Amino acid sequence: EELKAMLSYVSVNTRPNPANDCTHVVPDSMTNNSLKKSSAELKRILSNGQINAQDIHYQEQLGHGNGGTVYKAKHVLGKRVLAVKVIPLDITVELQKQIMSELEILYKCDSPYIITFFGAFFVENRISICTEFMDGGSLDVYKRIPEHVLGRIAVSVVKGLTYLWSLKILHRDVKPSNMLVNTRGQVKLCDFGVSTQLVNSIAKTYVGTNAYMAPERISGEQYGIHADVWSVGISFMEVCFNGLMLTCFLPVCLQFQPLQLLQCIVDEDPPVLPVSQFSEKFVHFITQCMRRQPKERPAPNKLMDHSFITQYNDGNAEVVSMWVCRCLEERRAQQAQGRI
Repeated sequence: EELKAMLSYVSVNTRPNPANDCTHVVPDSMTNNSLKKSSAELKRILSNGQINAQDIHYQEQLGHGNGGTVYKAKHVLGKRVLAVKVIPLDITVELQKQIMSELEILYKCDSPYIITFFGAFFVENRISICTEFMDGGSLDVYKRIPEHVLGRIAVSVVKGLTYLWSLKILHRDVKPSNMLVNTRGQVKLCDFGVSTQLVNSIAKTYVGTNAYMAPERISGEQYGIHADVWSVGISFMEVCFNGLMLTCFLPVCLQFQPLQLLQCIVDEDPPVLPVSQFSEKFVHFITQCMRRQPKERPAPNKLMDHSFITQYNDGNAEVVSMWVCRCLEERRAQQAQGRI
């Protein structure tokens, strides 16, 4: 009800524009203290710009989950292709909090390694969040990624997380499906619904995707930015093994039993990449990210200095671009043959 009450006063919103007046904002006359506090945040996010519902032409559904549906759409006036997340407000209070968190972080961020936020609007009891469309999709849909491509993807992911950390934001849900690529070779992080503003570099809540959580999070301990570092390691281990991440932890009979998976993450030694299949630099990078003790993992400013990252920090987006384009062509060919 709180989110619905706030958004009922809003018509359109995007990033601030000095040329625009702050109209259609949440009024100051609301008496509920928590509502006033939240509405103050909304004023910065939902008060300017001109992305209207009638200017959005929906094209196809891209995905569904976590309380909403994501569509590919075109902004008719701006001639821009968007990804629009449509979320009904008859959802749990926890999901409403996640919407607020995502809006605040998207609004705050301005980085080439974070998905670009274009605005949001509220209509017919639904909120729609408009971000840039990444035509390559997320990493989880790709087959095994070559190391020379993965290295450049890792550079962008680490830069994106370093940017978030500079704002004292912990992502808390780092995983392949939240890493997006496009045919221009860009790599960007998305989905900040469970992210949190760090207080003294420590967080306490238990949110995120279990399989990618660091041991200290699963154990219910306090955690900080080093928890995201663990998730970076397990994410890249998964994509270099073509999505077979669970086999790194468990015997076949236990692969799809979540409780056993969590117990293994907490109690067993972290998995190690075979040096026969990967470079020493990559193996060392993953091993460092997945140290059991948080303080033994690289600090955020040290990740960029690792030899695996420096090797591929050459700004060569063409490598990722060519790989994405080739994979998309192969996927279209398979679809034409009815294989997928």
